[in-house]
Amino acid sequence: MTFELKKTIALVGMMGAGKTAVGKALAAKLDVPFLDSDAEIEIAANRTIAEIFERDGEPFFRQKESLVINRLLEGSPCVLSTGGGAFMSADNRQVMTEKGVSVWLDAEVSVLWGRVKHKDSRPLLRTADPLQTLSDLHTKRAPIYARADIAVPSLGSYSIEDMTDHVIAALLQRPDVLEDK
Repeated sequence: MTFELKKTIALVGMMGAGKTAVGKALAAKLDVPFLDSDAEIEIAANRTIAEIFERDGEPFFRQKESLVINRLLEGSPCVLSTGGGAFMSADNRQVMTEKGVSVWLDAEVSVLWGRVKHKDSRPLLRTADPLQTLSDLHTKRAPIYARADIAVPSLGSYSIEDMTDHVIAALLQRPDVLEDK
């Protein structure tokens, strides 16, 4: 199959939802570049996200994140993986919809926890009770993620390939975003 991507796909959702893994597979299947806003921030800052949070704080990070997302959405259509908190900003939500399409990878807390519990790279989970923190973040963020242009359920039983196919099927419902050629 050959596809024509007309707008950048901005993947949004909680940490562990699969934005990077699915994003890379999606970009490969659509034959477009894959970009990761967190990776771009780390390159620009020459520091990890955790180091930026520790040294400069979350508000500073969020400001730089918005600048990077806006810049990445200016380019040719691609698949863009965003950080878990990026969609919480009304400005980011607006620019994603105006310059691309936001796609929420919607996963339950149990699925997310299974994917992130052994990783030390999540600064927001460096708490006394990371599972509770993750659950609280999910409760707070899910209603905002629900404002995404498209929502695709992410089940623990889905492979990366399955999720990629589900995202493509959802995107094909939007001919202004993706067409099957």
